[in-house]
Amino acid sequence: MAMKITTREPESKATPKALLATVTGNAWLRALRLHFVLPSIIPAILGSLIAGAQGYPLHFFHFALVVIGVTLNHLGLNMVDDVLDFRHAVDLKTGDEKNFFTGGSGVLTEGLIKDTQMLRLAGFFFILTAIIGIYLTYACGWPVLALGLFGMACSVFYTAPPIRFGYRGFGEAALLVNFGPVIVLGAYFVQTGTFGIQPFVVSLVPGFMMWSMVIINEIPDYEADRRGGKLNLVARFGRQAGVALYAAGLAAAYLILVMATLGGFLSPFGLLALASLPFAAKTFVVMRHHLDDPVAMAPANLAMIKVHSVTGAGLIIACLIELSRL
Repeated sequence: MAMKITTREPESKATPKALLATVTGNAWLRALRLHFVLPSIIPAILGSLIAGAQGYPLHFFHFALVVIGVTLNHLGLNMVDDVLDFRHAVDLKTGDEKNFFTGGSGVLTEGLIKDTQMLRLAGFFFILTAIIGIYLTYACGWPVLALGLFGMACSVFYTAPPIRFGYRGFGEAALLVNFGPVIVLGAYFVQTGTFGIQPFVVSLVPGFMMWSMVIINEIPDYEADRRGGKLNLVARFGRQAGVALYAAGLAAAYLILVMATLGGFLSPFGLLALASLPFAAKTFVVMRHHLDDPVAMAPANLAMIKVHSVTGAGLIIACLIELSRL
């Protein structure tokens, strides 16, 4: 009778140094909060493609610099916001009690990264953004500098003193302007050397989408923000008011989208952006049942990210179709 011999794979023993490297590496990825970066990338692409669809020759090197610049600026914003909210005892939740999409990355409260380390990396991102901005100002003109300075100011002073937009109830409006008209018009100007009514009108769509994304992310943080003195619009007026402000932002974005299409600012293909409506509907379903439960609100926060992304993708596809017809 043959004996069955089983072999056992040796257990891999990770060294403490290797484990630390893995944990730290994952922590830095969390700290970047890449899932929130598309609201910078989409308007940068959109502004450039509107210029191309109007017949302007696209300068791909400048296009790449704009996309890289706004991405680095957004990463810096994420980190500065994380650090200052942590220092003001706003973002203290960890583990199962934390909504993944709100309340910061959580790496500071868990002690995985030091706040000084995060600030140094944020500073590095801002320096790279400034270098790109200086080059584009030299190559394209002083309006790039003006828009770039406004964008960086919104990023740094969203939570940094003395302005602290996000703590005074002005952060939502500042981000609407920054992640809508400022980025779209800036990208458009880099390609054309001028401004135009069409990119401005279209820019309001991602702008109001950003407004709604900020508002819905403030709802789960309502208690923590009030406790830490971060008096944004939801902290000031309550969760129900937050739902109304959120709905108003979405309504404005979709209304502008439809009117821009009917008014000729967008081709009929711009209506592809309405494919995001089912995700928008999901956010209201979740909020209806879980408005007071920060963790259970997470599917609504994720759905809003999809709303912004799908809407932006629809607008980009519409511009690409127009560009292909030239």
